[in-house]
Amino acid sequence: MTFVGLREQEEVVAWSDVQVRARRVAAALRRLGIQRGDRVALVLRTEPAFLDLFFGATLAGAVPVPLYPPVRLGRMDEYCAATARMLEVSGARLVVAGEGIRRLLGKVEARAAPELGIRGAEELVQERAELEEPLAPEDLALVQFSSGSTVDPKPVALTQANIAAQCAALIQLVNPSPLDRLLSWLPLYHDMGLIGCLLTSLSRPGPLVLISPEHFLARPALWLRAVARHRATISAAPSFAYGYAARRIADADLAGLDLSCWRIALDGAEPISSDAVRRFGQRFARFGFDVQAITPCYGLSEATLAVTCAPIGRPLRSCRIDPERLGAAGLVSEGGREVVSVGPPIPGVELELRGEDGRPLPEGRVGRIHVRGPSVARRCLDGTDPLRGGWLDTGDLGFARDGELYVHGRSKDLVMVRGANRAPEEFESCLDAIPGVRAGCAVALGFSPPGGDGEELLLLVERARPGAGAVEPALEERVTATVLERTGVRPHTVRILAPGTLPRTSSGKLRRSEALRRFLAGALEPPRRVTPLGLALEVARSAWARHRAAAGRGSQLASPLPIPKP
Repeated sequence: MTFVGLREQEEVVAWSDVQVRARRVAAALRRLGIQRGDRVALVLRTEPAFLDLFFGATLAGAVPVPLYPPVRLGRMDEYCAATARMLEVSGARLVVAGEGIRRLLGKVEARAAPELGIRGAEELVQERAELEEPLAPEDLALVQFSSGSTVDPKPVALTQANIAAQCAALIQLVNPSPLDRLLSWLPLYHDMGLIGCLLTSLSRPGPLVLISPEHFLARPALWLRAVARHRATISAAPSFAYGYAARRIADADLAGLDLSCWRIALDGAEPISSDAVRRFGQRFARFGFDVQAITPCYGLSEATLAVTCAPIGRPLRSCRIDPERLGAAGLVSEGGREVVSVGPPIPGVELELRGEDGRPLPEGRVGRIHVRGPSVARRCLDGTDPLRGGWLDTGDLGFARDGELYVHGRSKDLVMVRGANRAPEEFESCLDAIPGVRAGCAVALGFSPPGGDGEELLLLVERARPGAGAVEPALEERVTATVLERTGVRPHTVRILAPGTLPRTSSGKLRRSEALRRFLAGALEPPRRVTPLGLALEVARSAWARHRAAAGRGSQLASPLPIPKP
């Protein structure tokens, strides 16, 4: 594995070295009291320590619970509350964090009070003894939280067999050659980064290049420059990243580089944007990128990762649907919103579209997407059973054509307008090209305004950051006019928001339901601006919360952390 830094410095790590350190971590965890089946939460960035701790927990017979690190310091209270909840519902006995992150987790420790506290990753790797427990297919391998875009994230319990089945299906689907190289900037606490990249690379085995997601967002050219430099052939990203890269990467960043090596550019984790795909393809064709490399796919946490994937190397396949006809005899292909095919089911997975009565629907009818297969989880740790008769109801709506799936949207996110269910993406996709609107940072919602006769369309739209494009004086009016022109629907209310105001999941998805709740409560506020002094104060508050929690448990504060000067 090669870790690429912000300034393109690189650190190469051998799998054999990870294995040795993981055995030592396993012995350290056992010394701390971690037994087989215990959950160990990991709050680590994309760094070698993540590998040491993840595989160390596995070799100890414990169950790793990867959690996202704090990335929006202006929302630390929200982060601490969400993380404490995830620790509680997963039943984590121990939290392991990087030293910098650990300084910020005092409030988490005070709220969740993990039995064995929060330990630094560095101290566990110093163990000299080694341990490696045998594993069985039915053993719990990972607690993976669902995205939480419509409800609180659920702790999905994945077995060794679930993950092995998913990795085997992906390898069969991609059919890698000895020349293939995988590169990823996706976070390791997310299923695409952890299972689709890290664990599949280990299963194959093959070389892997990793970039921190924070570094990609700060400098998106890192992604494409690393692809060209390492001759990477496979890399994945959600649709927003393709559009983001097309806007933010300058020609000078790629001067003299060749992207013709990139044969599979997987596009998943969120609704597929045909506009973003085409912009990316057109933008980087001059550097050798083939737009037919972009491969749409669909999946979810409860299915371990992937459910469907379009054929590799095929041009984008899409159709246009008329929202006014959804739920009628079929779908029309003239006008309306463009929906992209995400392909047939991956090997070993079955898929059905079902109506409200639970019966399977023929092709061309919109229904709820149900899946089953060896990689589908059998239980969640919050006591809920995701399966009914062996099938998982994904909560998504879609339809089939020629044996391929087209995803219409989340059933809970649909907006009822003039008696028709409209997908929010239909309205949101109109806004990216408007000067002054922050691309990918708008939500369309249905709400009942005071004194109204029914549900109306609400648009919450973040404005662009200074320097990211000219902000029009009448931005609300321009948003209204654009949506009316493109969809035939006039929004009842448009609100322009400061950057960063809309709530998101740990993987970056917009939380529409939570945004509506905050809007109606008058609590939709931007994050606090974080200064060096503010960061130092946050560390101090964390240390104080940790001290009070330790005092309340009648124990001494273990491993006190110094408070840095601002």
